[in-house]
Amino acid sequence: MTITLTQRTGPAHTRIYSYGAARGEFAVPNADIIGPIDSSDEWIRQRTGVVTRVRAGADVTAIDLATEAAAEAVERSGVAPGQIDTVIVATISNPRQSPSVSAIVADRIGANPAAAYDMNAACAGFAYAVAQADALIRAGAATYVVVVGAEKLSEIIDPADRTISFLLGDGAGAAVVGPSDTPGIGPSVWGSDGSKWDAVSMNHTLIEFRDGKAPWPTLRQEGPTVFRWAVWEMAKVARQALEAAGVEASDLAAFIPHQANMRIIDEFAKQLKLPDTVVIARDIETTGNTSAASVPLAAHRLLQEHPELSGGLALQIGFGAGLVYGAQVVVLP
Repeated sequence: MTITLTQRTGPAHTRIYSYGAARGEFAVPNADIIGPIDSSDEWIRQRTGVVTRVRAGADVTAIDLATEAAAEAVERSGVAPGQIDTVIVATISNPRQSPSVSAIVADRIGANPAAAYDMNAACAGFAYAVAQADALIRAGAATYVVVVGAEKLSEIIDPADRTISFLLGDGAGAAVVGPSDTPGIGPSVWGSDGSKWDAVSMNHTLIEFRDGKAPWPTLRQEGPTVFRWAVWEMAKVARQALEAAGVEASDLAAFIPHQANMRIIDEFAKQLKLPDTVVIARDIETTGNTSAASVPLAAHRLLQEHPELSGGLALQIGFGAGLVYGAQVVVLP
């Protein structure tokens, strides 16, 4: 006798229901960090567009930030916490190797016993997690998914590092993804180039630190390499995401790129030929680069400042250490 397994299928479409946000409570201006890197406020503004970055206090962890953002997203979504059956947290700054941030967040927001897992895709983490939430729901493996990008990068930087430390901030952004009657999340364009793994990476391993062979590992980047890759290759990925979704740049209401560098964002706008009607997220100016939290934090602020964008199309793209990237067109909640 042949036994056929039962397989689940889900709804045809998904959408983002809501966003939530948590930012480090301290605004750190350029003047406070230029000493150790022998720089100036003018140099940082011209090269990156950062005026201040937000950082969290010593007693606040990435888990705390993730919980706050997730709780707001759930509250705004209209979905009861008990209906959340999956929590995905994208982070590179879990204070512990184990357990996952996501399992703790699921419990704290009242979603226990939701499936929960963390993922490490650095600055592309949120886009990766949205892609997974969309696929899980449409496959019938989940119904409502909380997606979080959360980072406390101030714990893994060297204040004297001139390559990236002055860019980075702390925060978390979250979204609730669920079923939809119409398409709300376009096809994801994602990938990696591990041949450039050392363009953005930790300068030492935890094993080297444990064995006393190196100081505490901190982030470093090869600025020119990352800039060229982001400007030229990621513009191609953004165009591919538009094509995959069947839309033109002129159809967009907003563009929400990873908040890596204002010069990169400006170059994106040029290469994509974005019309003036497209609102561009520039959260980096006062938040800094928050890696996996960058895109959802920027989206959250954009909707606060421009509520008229609700229901419009937004192109979001994340890219960073790995090197990895992910992009999709979404309907803004």
